[in-house]
Amino acid sequence: MKTDSNTAAVVTGGASGLGRASAEALAAAGMKVAIFDLNEAAGEEIAKAIGGVFCKVDVTSEDSVVAGFAAARAAHGQERVTVHCAQVSKGGKTLARDRETGGFKRYSTEDYEFSARGILVASYRVASLSALGMAGLEPLDDGERGVITLTASAAAQDAQIGQVGYGSCKAGVNGLVLPLARDLMDLGIRVNSIMPGIFATPPMLSVKDRAPAIFEGLAASVPFPKRLGKPEEFGSLVLELVRNSYFNGQNIRLDGAIRMPPR
Repeated sequence: MKTDSNTAAVVTGGASGLGRASAEALAAAGMKVAIFDLNEAAGEEIAKAIGGVFCKVDVTSEDSVVAGFAAARAAHGQERVTVHCAQVSKGGKTLARDRETGGFKRYSTEDYEFSARGILVASYRVASLSALGMAGLEPLDDGERGVITLTASAAAQDAQIGQVGYGSCKAGVNGLVLPLARDLMDLGIRVNSIMPGIFATPPMLSVKDRAPAIFEGLAASVPFPKRLGKPEEFGSLVLELVRNSYFNGQNIRLDGAIRMPPR
C-alpha cells in the first residue's frame, strides 16, 4: 500500500511508547494519522507535532471507540491503516502465597476478565470496527482496501510467572489474526500482529531509574543486539507491514531472539 497524504491511519495508544513510534513512522511516511489515547496532554502534543489529530478514546468502551473512529474519519477520511497498541491488564500468579494467612490467594476471575477485556476484546473491537469502515473503500492495487496491525507480545509464546492473564490474552491476540485475515480476505483487508520483546518504553525506562542493575540484566539477556528494542524499530516494522502487501495472517516476533525464562 502506498503511504502518502491520501492515506489515513489510526493508532491506538499513540501518546507514548510503541504507539507513539508507530504514529511518528506513519506520519513521516506522509500519512494522515489519528491518535487514540486517554492521555489528552501527551496525545494532543504528539498529534500536533506530526500534523495529525488526537481523539480521546478508551479502547475498553465500545461507544468510545465508535466515537473515536467517527472523529478521526471526519478529520482525515476513512482510515486504510489501523495499528492497535493500547491495552490494559492486571498481573498476578494463578496462586500465590499469602504471607498474612499462610495460605494462598488466587488471581481472581475478575482480574482475568479485566485483562481479557483490556487486551483481547479490545483488539477485536478495534480491528472489527475499523474493518467495517474499510469495507466501503474503493480497492487499491491487488484489490487491497486496508491493513490492520495488532500488538501481541513475546509473552504470547513464553509468558513468565505472574503473566497468566497477560500472556494468555496476548496469545489470544495472535489467535485472532488468521481467522480475521480469512474473514476479511474477500474485502482486501490484511491483518497481522507484532510480538515485541523487551522495548525501551516508558515503563521499562522507569525500571532503569529505579533499579539500574535489573535494567542492565534485562538488556544483557537479549541474545543480539544486547539491548532493549528501540520504539522506532517497532514503528519501522509497522510501516513495512503497511507497504508490503504480501504480509497477511502473520504473527511476527521482534525481540532480538530472546526467549523469556520462567522468571
